[in-house]
Amino acid sequence: MARRAMTTPFVARERQIAQLTGALERASAGRPGVILLGADAGVGKTRLLHRAAALAARSGATVVTGHCVDLGEIGLPYLPFAEALGQLRTIGGDVVERVVAGRPALGRLLPSAAADEPVDVEDGANRLQLFDGIGAVLTAAGRPGAPLMLVLEDLHWADSSSRDVLRFLVARMRDEHVLLVASYRTDEMHRRHPLRPMIAEMARHPNVELLDLPPFTDDELRTFTTAVLGSPLPEPALRRVAERSEGNAYFAEELLEAGADTDALPGTLGDILRARLELLDPAVQRLAQLASVAGRRVAEPLLRAVVAADHDDPSHGGHVGPPPDAAEGFDAALRDAVAHHVLAGEDGRIVFRHALLAEAVYADLLPGEQVALHRRYAAVLSADPSLGPASRLALHALRGHDLPAALRASATAAHDAAQVLAPAEELRHLETVLQVWDAVPHAADELGQDRIDVLTAAAGAASRAGEVARAVLLSREAVAAAADDPHRQAPLRTALARHLMGEERVHDALEETAQALTVLRADRPSGDRAWALATHARAALNLDRDDEAASAATAAIEVARAAAAAGAEADALTTLAVLVVDDAEHAADLLEKARDRAREAGDIVTELRCTYNLIATRYYAGDLAAAAELVTVGARRAAAAGLTWSVFGVELRVFGELIRYMHGDLSAPRRAADPAPEGATASLTSVELYAAVARGDADAIARGRALRPAWHRDGQIALISGGCTVDALAWQGDLDDAVELAVELIDHLGRVWSDFFLGGIWIAALAISALADGAQVDRLVGRSAAAKVALGSELLSRAVTTAEKGRPRGGRLGPEGLAWLARAHAEHSRLIGVDDPSLWAHATQAFEYGYRYEETRSRWRWAQALLEAGDRDLATAHAQIALDAATDMGAGPLTAAILALARRGRLDLPGARAPAVDTLTGREAEVLALVAQGLTNRQIGEQLYISGKTVSVHISNVLTKLGASGRTEAVAIAHRRGLLSTDAGRAVDTH
Repeated sequence: MARRAMTTPFVARERQIAQLTGALERASAGRPGVILLGADAGVGKTRLLHRAAALAARSGATVVTGHCVDLGEIGLPYLPFAEALGQLRTIGGDVVERVVAGRPALGRLLPSAAADEPVDVEDGANRLQLFDGIGAVLTAAGRPGAPLMLVLEDLHWADSSSRDVLRFLVARMRDEHVLLVASYRTDEMHRRHPLRPMIAEMARHPNVELLDLPPFTDDELRTFTTAVLGSPLPEPALRRVAERSEGNAYFAEELLEAGADTDALPGTLGDILRARLELLDPAVQRLAQLASVAGRRVAEPLLRAVVAADHDDPSHGGHVGPPPDAAEGFDAALRDAVAHHVLAGEDGRIVFRHALLAEAVYADLLPGEQVALHRRYAAVLSADPSLGPASRLALHALRGHDLPAALRASATAAHDAAQVLAPAEELRHLETVLQVWDAVPHAADELGQDRIDVLTAAAGAASRAGEVARAVLLSREAVAAAADDPHRQAPLRTALARHLMGEERVHDALEETAQALTVLRADRPSGDRAWALATHARAALNLDRDDEAASAATAAIEVARAAAAAGAEADALTTLAVLVVDDAEHAADLLEKARDRAREAGDIVTELRCTYNLIATRYYAGDLAAAAELVTVGARRAAAAGLTWSVFGVELRVFGELIRYMHGDLSAPRRAADPAPEGATASLTSVELYAAVARGDADAIARGRALRPAWHRDGQIALISGGCTVDALAWQGDLDDAVELAVELIDHLGRVWSDFFLGGIWIAALAISALADGAQVDRLVGRSAAAKVALGSELLSRAVTTAEKGRPRGGRLGPEGLAWLARAHAEHSRLIGVDDPSLWAHATQAFEYGYRYEETRSRWRWAQALLEAGDRDLATAHAQIALDAATDMGAGPLTAAILALARRGRLDLPGARAPAVDTLTGREAEVLALVAQGLTNRQIGEQLYISGKTVSVHISNVLTKLGASGRTEAVAIAHRRGLLSTDAGRAVDTH
């Protein structure tokens, strides 16, 4: 564990570092202090202390560390202080010797010290002399502005004498320049531990602070695992590590080393976890074994009943466990388990102190023991259902190999989950029913429904839970199972089509509804036919077959009204509303009517579809406020119905994040209480990249690239994640990579959607911007920019053609499309070396409908164009407006770019003063020269035989010295100041 603490990157813990550095600053000013740092083993105490010590040493403090060692109850007296004195003796000159000369007792703590006469340090007078000597050394070692930081690790193992020294030092603190930091393990602090009353006593002293080090939060763990692995962990694997490690850094690291996707418990970790339990009474060990069969948590009445059944079982030889008075024995064993931090109480349940401890204890049972104990739980739950829900009985029956009981209990548990709107749990239980179905004779008679009914119910639950791919598989299996009954199969095909729509497999959906309609006769109006027509209309709409969609929707409404199928009527009305979206108000009116009809019918899924389309109508019309209000209402409805992760529930969240970003809220999103399924995670991660890139998150590019495998599954994920990654690459200065990715993305979506998909205007504008940055460098170093200009002109032409031919339904390009088209024209003027202020004025005004970040970015470019045109006053005014907005939003890269523009143009803006140092080292000049040639970090590293990370450090230093916001600007500034040689742009020999 200690070795890892040195090699694993330090992340998070800002609050704790701030508390430690604040205390050190006070000690530097003559206000001494003590910080008692408590946390469970493995949470990261040592890593935090090493980080704090490094920061302290960097600030000029003297840092020494003493370690307490587990040597039994007696231990070595004064061990941590002796170690600290030895270090001070080495680094502190003659401070220690001078104190020893006046207080000989102190010499006994120095390993190489020799005394003429033995000194009994336990003698009262000598003991006081020794304590006073320790205090004197610490006092002498700290000075104003250069305090002493004494770190005492593992205080829970400290001997009695060392604890006494610490008490003495705390009591004598006055105005010394000393900070004492002592760490201890909270999971070692049983009720009778001698450190417990000492901490309570010391905590009352005004100079003593308690510092709690909790496990990592989910976001901190995400950062930590990325640092350990070097790349982001997929969200499902991250959730698994978070659940098992519970934020414990050491546990998480061990799990990552073993493989984040495996359920195996690393042997070394299992040994560590079991060690504490093996020291306890056999009755406590048995109690832990029985509790582990229930998992991390178990209700106390249930565990009591199982313990009693276990004691009465003659096959459990020796009656290890509670004595004949079971209640008294249970309480005694439980108290002991709690005192030694094996178990704890939580909301009326008994829980293991850590989830991995439960895993370790359970894994230690033989397979036969596990089965037998699961059967014992199942028997207890069957005898008294009040002890636990059907879901718990299903679990134990399944693991106890009682399949008929597992079938019945799982079906009941699925029904219970449906009643409380928990589709993910409903799906899990229904899949258990399907899993054991063939192994249970007369399963249909047991449940009163056949397998097709279960498959259909499971597909519906999967769809509501956001597991769309699973819904398609289950629904397709139901269709196949009904092959001998076409009339039963027809509505199953319609249901399959609706699930296929969720996966954007629209052609397949249209084929399924077409087959259903051949069976469902037109002369017999029915709800099944109404739904088949409505779904067919929706599929045709998504394929731009407007006439077919209108005809099917109109027929669906007529049949639905005849058959009183209000849900199908609402769905068809929604399709008709989308067909008339050229009139936003008329479309909104139709959608509101459809939504009301769906609500009357109790069809929440169709209601959410209506809400989604209402939001889209308002959003693309530029009415972001109305769209945001609808998102709030829709999300609340989805959550209340348990449909947060359904297809339209996720779409509402995506719109919510997008609108929040457009309004200028770049803060990280709040995580939902229940984790998103894998499909939803990709959609949400992609839309969150907008704000991440604008904030300047260091991992934004890695997060965007990690979504590349999802491109084939969802074009929207490809568009958003790809476009945001292009933007991030351009901000970082990787211009060629940005352009290459943009071209790849346009080609990909052109094949998936159409040649003139509207998002192509956005991608083209971003690519032209990157080309313009690159062309600026080319011109500075004497290279031809013709190729970049040609590609940029081609992209502009494509954007213009897309605006003409790829118009949305209704024929009018919305405010966002118009704004990006204006931006593309303005960027192109920059690319060809004109940089027309009027084009940037138009782009800025086009984004003023509510897109705050892009309005600010265009205003920055407008100020830049004005400055180049010689209008300094207007440039200053717009740069000031842009700076205020960017700073308020927390848009890091944009803020830096505006300040760099102000420094370069000597505009009078706050914070724009030029840095005092701009002299480049030889290596920095070499790196910048290769940057000017357009090389990436990796290519520069290969040229100079250094790592890409080292190149990045040099580039950061160059940007700081030159006051530049990016590579392009750094090259430009360096050329103007003569910091690059005239041949810096020539090609280098790449061998």
